[in-house]
Amino acid sequence: MSSLLVTNIKQLVNVREENHLLRGKELSVLPSIEDAYLIIEDGIITAFGEMRNLKSEIKNQKSEINASGQFILPAWCDSHTHLVFAASREEEFVDKIKGLSYADIAAKGGGILNSARKLNEASEDELFNLAWKRVEEAAKLGTGAIEIKSGYGLTVEGELKMLRVIKRLKEKSNVAIKATFLGAHTYPLEYKENHRGYIDLIKNEMLPVIAAEKLADYIDVFCETGFFSPEETEEICKAGMSYGLKPKIHANQLNLSGGVEVGVKLNAVSVDHLETMDESTIKTLASSKTIGTLLPTAAFFLRMPFQPARQLIDAGCAIALATDFNPGSSPSFNMNLVVAMSCIQMKMLPEEAINSATINGAYAMEVEKELGSITVGKKANLIFTKPIPSLAYLPYSFGTNLIDKVMLNGEFLSHAPNP
Repeated sequence: MSSLLVTNIKQLVNVREENHLLRGKELSVLPSIEDAYLIIEDGIITAFGEMRNLKSEIKNQKSEINASGQFILPAWCDSHTHLVFAASREEEFVDKIKGLSYADIAAKGGGILNSARKLNEASEDELFNLAWKRVEEAAKLGTGAIEIKSGYGLTVEGELKMLRVIKRLKEKSNVAIKATFLGAHTYPLEYKENHRGYIDLIKNEMLPVIAAEKLADYIDVFCETGFFSPEETEEICKAGMSYGLKPKIHANQLNLSGGVEVGVKLNAVSVDHLETMDESTIKTLASSKTIGTLLPTAAFFLRMPFQPARQLIDAGCAIALATDFNPGSSPSFNMNLVVAMSCIQMKMLPEEAINSATINGAYAMEVEKELGSITVGKKANLIFTKPIPSLAYLPYSFGTNLIDKVMLNGEFLSHAPNP
């Protein structure tokens, strides 16, 4: 039995005896202990408290590390990514700088369809090896849980291949991983004028195999003008729900798409993006159990207005933060940057941002019983900072890597192991 005592922690952050989803004013309360100790046994948090209450007999029995000057936080829970893809899209990034619109780029064969073409050409092993490296790199930046969506296949074979890659990642990685089926990401070219045909393909040919092989935890739809209508979104989600998949929805990114209303109606785990919100939509979300997941680095990369975090929090919404890591609109899996940008551009307090990226992020991917806070019985997925003067220094010093080391399941990350 492995046992570790961490002593002289400058501040142990997000300590909770019990959990619930945080909303409104609760998000600004971040319980912490100064000059703390933490005990980890077999990868599980078993005790913590103030150093002055640490009994000498405990100190003498365990291997010890000194965390003087360091803050310890629960690892980030990144509840929205598209981490499995075959190739980056920096040429489109340059095209956008030159003034080309999304429609112009799509006309050249770019966008989601570009990623779909490259993904369908790649083998499952190639995709796995690329994705494995990304998960390992994200973990080094403090991510201890990550949700990964399909959606770059857009064919039966391509979507299943993506989900099988995610399943392999789940089985081999120490990072907690959840899988989401996003076959309804866009319409493939051959179904552009035949929406019914593609929806039937999702319902009749993709979902039965996904259910039989247990390839996904969630079903997601891009509910947006020019993509999937609210009615189509509801139909696809309900088809997934009939196979035991819980809904999550890409909602209100470009327009008041109706995605939030559909998500709330279906009791979706989360509605994600929310760049475009009005008073009525905010009220609808606030009065529901559905989490609003904000993706500020996507708004940043696309030069769009940031999500109205302050209005959402002040209205009493439960919100989470995630990266939206993908090759087209958010090519970064750095949750530290997400937290900083949420404070800088969305006027979230550091406490609100950290809660949204840890405990509420855990709720947004239903790992809150295992991760997201410093709680007895939870996994020791932890961030050890370099010596810093205060918690606010984390988002304040946004361009600096302030992580000293990361622990997953009670083990410190070293060099990435081979899959």
